[in-house]
Amino acid sequence: MAITATLELRLNPDTLDEARTVLSRVLAETRAFDGNLGVDVLVDHADPAHWIAYETWESLAHDAVYREFRAGPGQITDLGPLLAAAPVLTWFSVDDSV
Repeated sequence: MAITATLELRLNPDTLDEARTVLSRVLAETRAFDGNLGVDVLVDHADPAHWIAYETWESLAHDAVYREFRAGPGQITDLGPLLAAAPVLTWFSVDDSV
């Protein structure tokens, strides 16, 4: 079953250009990762430093392999200094009964 993950990012407003460069590189890797069905980035109209990466994965298992990669050899070391708050990761699945 497909799974959707959202990664909410609160960025330092002074680093948005650098954040865009970093995220473009990182999300190119994410989009090419096995099991990724797509990633969109949503930017808050009222707060351009508030972004949400909306990811769709073939399964929770594919997502878990990706998170393990990001915690190890694929760690993103240049994003931390650009953040104003810790990222928030949430997983969702479709409820067909609603």
